[in-house]
Amino acid sequence: MRQTDPVAVDQAAHGHEPHDHEHGHDHDDENDHDHPHDGLLNRLRHVLTPHSHDVAVAVDSALEASDRGMRALLLSLSVLGATAAIQAVVAVLSGSVALLGDTLHNVADALTALPLGLAFWVGRRPPNRRYTYGYGRAEDLAGVAIVVLIAASSGLAAYEAVTRLVSPVHVHHLWAVATAAVIGFAGNEIVARYRVRVGREIGSAALVADGLHARTDGFTSLSVLLGAGGVAIGWRWADPVVGLVITVAILVVLRDAAREVYRRLMDAVDPGLVDQVERVLRATPGVLDLGQTRVRWIGHNLRAECQVVVAAELSVVEGHRIAEHCEHELLHELPRLSAAMVHADPFGHEHEMTGHHRD
Repeated sequence: MRQTDPVAVDQAAHGHEPHDHEHGHDHDDENDHDHPHDGLLNRLRHVLTPHSHDVAVAVDSALEASDRGMRALLLSLSVLGATAAIQAVVAVLSGSVALLGDTLHNVADALTALPLGLAFWVGRRPPNRRYTYGYGRAEDLAGVAIVVLIAASSGLAAYEAVTRLVSPVHVHHLWAVATAAVIGFAGNEIVARYRVRVGREIGSAALVADGLHARTDGFTSLSVLLGAGGVAIGWRWADPVVGLVITVAILVVLRDAAREVYRRLMDAVDPGLVDQVERVLRATPGVLDLGQTRVRWIGHNLRAECQVVVAAELSVVEGHRIAEHCEHELLHELPRLSAAMVHADPFGHEHEMTGHHRD
């Protein structure tokens, strides 16, 4: 089967609604899915005005997604960098360990843009003889780096909080601490909204997870207000206790991020996505039954490998046409699907030679 490219670059990674598609060429009829590719006229039209699933458009779509991801990361790095700088100054002047913990958290979150940006850059490289699926897995490696950064920030925040509990230090400039906490919340929420939106549109789970991480950081920033309020009424222990609470919040984020990275590394997908693939295949004319269906993420694109059962009396060309029709329908109905390999099996015939090698 041909390997082709996603149709809906700017749609959500798991959207299940029907879509209108632009093919990069004009249709003489209004049928989006049943236009034939046989016949001299249609062959000439296909050569002169390439189909939107051709390799050149595949590369353009991948580059566009990476460019949008890079822009999101640059904005995140700028906003969180400025936020962390303001908080760091206030933390040093005030001596607030809760604000210090929040600052460290925001610094770690800003630094996650670096491995993700590198992953997006590496992922733009085309497949070759060694990396035949391309470099999309670089995003998964970036996810591992993000988990390590989150773990390091939680450890440092916990150490500072415990130290201050053992040796309390007076917190100064409480109004500045409160202001810095609000700034931290605002900066993280701006970044979270942008990362999640772009991540869902380009199908990057790493970027979505990083956005959700930033949103959690925003709420931990607000908790610094509690520490400042406690110190204001004479509870000197309130500031380091809030620092420990922030550490726990970071650990919760760490658990969720590690789970998402693990699932990507293990090729896990939403079961509803597999159901959608099977619905599309069953609805394709000529498909009698289904065999194995596999779907995986590679970077922020999906790949599918499917087996369909067709009538045994069909010719090789007819069976190929049904398989190609299945591939075409999948590419139209599943946003972020970059390639679908469909194998047609004749009804009533088992894999006599290879069956014992199959899972």
